[in-house]
Amino acid sequence: MSLKDRLLQDMKAAMKEREAGKTRLAVIRMVRSAIKNREIELGRELADPEVLEVLTREVKIRRESLPDYERSGREELVAQLKEEIAVLMAYLPEQLSEAEIEALVREAIAQTAASGPRDLGKVMKEVMPKTKGRAEGKVVNQIVRRLLEELQA
Repeated sequence: MSLKDRLLQDMKAAMKEREAGKTRLAVIRMVRSAIKNREIELGRELADPEVLEVLTREVKIRRESLPDYERSGREELVAQLKEEIAVLMAYLPEQLSEAEIEALVREAIAQTAASGPRDLGKVMKEVMPKTKGRAEGKVVNQIVRRLLEELQA
């Protein structure tokens, strides 16, 4: 079953649950709308990897908003965003741990013969396709930077 089909089935289930699935229903509708907008942009149906990109982008948007709401003391919105992130994460593949990302980065450093921070682009280019949808780019970038700086030290 494709991700789009799964979203549709889950939306129907959330509609049947009424009160219990309100947030879930709203998030699924929002994601389906974002997917539809992307399809209109591209002029074609999205494949599962592209749907994953849309889901990842939606999670990223919410994660970036969290600190702002926390600073302004909007606890009800913080709770809502965390709930939305949890709903979205259910559709993403299992996230990589820091140790797994570090192993991939070390492998990429060896493959690209990187010698320091100036090789960041080469290493990121090698690592990102392997972590797509399974790790946040910001986290990967931090690990790559740290390991490349250790090489130079």
